[in-house]
Amino acid sequence: MSLWSLIAVDLRAKAQWMYDRVSGRTILKTLLTDGTCAMLLYRFMQASQRCGLTPLAMIFNKLNPCIIGRRANFGPGFVLIHSQGVVINSAVTGGSNVFIEHQVTIGAEKQQAPVLGDNVFIGAGAKILGAVRIGNNVKVGANAVVTKDVPDGATVVGIPAKVIKIHGKVVNESSLT
Repeated sequence: MSLWSLIAVDLRAKAQWMYDRVSGRTILKTLLTDGTCAMLLYRFMQASQRCGLTPLAMIFNKLNPCIIGRRANFGPGFVLIHSQGVVINSAVTGGSNVFIEHQVTIGAEKQQAPVLGDNVFIGAGAKILGAVRIGNNVKVGANAVVTKDVPDGATVVGIPAKVIKIHGKVVNESSLT
């Protein structure tokens, strides 16, 4: 997918998230919201890196208010709802439609980084650390600390994060072991 196509998908995804619809007006409003500049700088950094323009990639990286490693890789629909305090390790990979709130850390531990699936929401202040896999259609609650794999369709909360729902149905702890 081209740089401009990725940016267009990202902007449409953020407009849909913020305004429940996509139109010329909501795209314009989205361009002026917190986090959008960081999203664009991330995409420009990635494109520069892919083209072997490492010095340019480094400049885009340093201009970004988020700390996102140059080799971090997210699919289309990468949305930074708010950019303040976001830290993403260089080895992190994420699928399509990953939505990230402020103060989120997605970090490596012992050279092992998280892998995020498609349609993932990460709430404010959440931490995802180490060699964990976050499944598809997952919600990570605000301030959750995820250090273990999260199955598809799960909602996790707490420190350490625990699954409280799978595919919208409440689960009890005894069914998770």
